[in-house]
Amino acid sequence: MPNIKSAKKRVKVQAKKAANNKAANSALKTAIKKANAAIDANAEDKEVVVKEAVKKIDQAAAKNRLHKNTAARKKSNLQNKLNQA
Repeated sequence: MPNIKSAKKRVKVQAKKAANNKAANSALKTAIKKANAAIDANAEDKEVVVKEAVKKIDQAAAKNRLHKNTAARKKSNLQNKLNQA
């Protein structure tokens, strides 16, 4: 545990940021899994679910949680899978 006041604050701030990042990354992964499951199950609302997942991917890329090429690849994979179904 740090002794210096600024170092103590950094520990608190980093913990809060880590929690926010973990929640955002988890939500992104969940959206992608839901989209894949909807496509596999040939659900009625698969286009809507994929659109939501693409939106989440774009938001993650905009906030630098995902690299832009990774985001493009994930969106492309989802769209290709949707078109195949």
